[in-house]
Amino acid sequence: MIRLTEIRLPLDHLDTALNEAISERLSLAPENIIDYAIFRRGYDARKRNKVVLVYTLDVSVKDENDVLNLNQSKPNIKPSPDTSYKMLAHAPENIQARPIVIGTGPCGILAALLLAQMGFKPIILERGKIVRERTKDTFALWRERKLNTESNVQFGEGGAGTFSDGKLHSQIKDPNNYGRKVLTEFVKAGAPDEILYVSKPHIGTFKLVGMVEKIREEIESLGGEFYFSSKVEKLVLENQQVKGVELSDGTVFHSEHVVLAIGHSARDTFQTLLDQGVYIEAKPFSIGFRVEHPQSMIDKVRFGENAGHPMLGAADYKLVHHCKDGRSVYSFCMCPGGTVVAATSEENRVVTNGMSQYSRNERNANSAVVVGITPEDFPGGPLAGLDFQRELESRAFVMGGKNYNAPAQLVGDFLANKTSTKLGAVTPSYTPGVELTNLECALPAFAIEALREAIPVFDKKLKGYASHDAVLTGVETRTSSPVCVKRDATFQSINTPGLYPAGEGAGYAGGILSAAVDGIKIAEAVAIAMLAKS
Repeated sequence: MIRLTEIRLPLDHLDTALNEAISERLSLAPENIIDYAIFRRGYDARKRNKVVLVYTLDVSVKDENDVLNLNQSKPNIKPSPDTSYKMLAHAPENIQARPIVIGTGPCGILAALLLAQMGFKPIILERGKIVRERTKDTFALWRERKLNTESNVQFGEGGAGTFSDGKLHSQIKDPNNYGRKVLTEFVKAGAPDEILYVSKPHIGTFKLVGMVEKIREEIESLGGEFYFSSKVEKLVLENQQVKGVELSDGTVFHSEHVVLAIGHSARDTFQTLLDQGVYIEAKPFSIGFRVEHPQSMIDKVRFGENAGHPMLGAADYKLVHHCKDGRSVYSFCMCPGGTVVAATSEENRVVTNGMSQYSRNERNANSAVVVGITPEDFPGGPLAGLDFQRELESRAFVMGGKNYNAPAQLVGDFLANKTSTKLGAVTPSYTPGVELTNLECALPAFAIEALREAIPVFDKKLKGYASHDAVLTGVETRTSSPVCVKRDATFQSINTPGLYPAGEGAGYAGGILSAAVDGIKIAEAVAIAMLAKS
């Protein structure tokens, strides 16, 4: 097939327009075009009143080599690359050893899936519950202020990404097309086909729930075994070499290959690993608030007269400001047409996150607005970042009224350092509820100063961002893991052979797609190591 890029067409183009564009680009009669597939569809909204669709197409034509030769001097025409996934290895039938995967977030579940597809019959351990039961526990916090510390937004089948916007785009380098493998598996599990080609694919929580169940079913059909409500208490080590894991109930699973895909909120497990001598170091992360605006305002600013067009959906944005003191402030995890959600996993703490359904049809847009920080801002040992997060989350709990309400403030009042006393045009979506206050003390002074510098600048880029009635809700502390469990070229811990630190919690991913891709890399590394020992 032939890959054509930068095919630009109007939003309301006719069905025949793509065929016509192919014919024109290749200087080819229409009857010589056999078929085509959309590999990518995005949009260019730099001129908001003249938004255009931008396609990448894979085209099948008669006499393909001749057509390529005739068009070799033209830009944006080349042979289509092979993006299919090639299974790296397969376990021999008589293999007795089995790998262990700790965690069922995007990283863990893709690592388990690949290991199962290669015939290694993984054992999967998850401290939380299956996804349907976990959903009920999560709603209990949102609706009834009842927190289950082992089954919530952070812990349980599907990981933290289940209760999110379900974004499936990433800026990672992916020369082996692992991302394509991830998306293909997601479609097979029930995701809409469009995630294979839209430029900013997303799924949403309700669709993710069903997908997670189907992936689990496939892993089990291939010999994998899941154990839920099974918290790993410690590693079983011999001369600092992994020999298995011990659960909190005393059960021991033996394996010399353990994938650590525990997510960024398994703070107790990080402490245990450190106590057992596993090398961990502090890493940068970000802190801030969630900010909410009317989605209709964001649509109008981004798309102008095209706001509401079905091909565009709810508009998103991405903003960055480099402050005078060298710090960076940026938008993060933008959720069009979504809600702000309670995301704590520990009692007497408040954490916010954002979530959207596939339809993205809620009234508000929300995103994190966060300040980058480094270990110099929270000096101490490898886990000092965890203590720093806990301090801010505990403070937010008190500011919110000690009942899991979150502290909130209107943007106009925040910029003026004035306590908010009543809401304006924006109704905050956070449940259980918000407590209007002054967020001046919710974050360190340097972070507040950086945010107050950045928000007016963002307003110049996205008119209305600094509108008085927009709402800030705090705090956003779990943007990424505050630690890195260092690994070597074989993807094993640098001082604990047999332990494979993986995904966002270990410091090697940031989002659903990048975590899932890391899971594939880890599965391949485990397979190579196991075959070498078999």
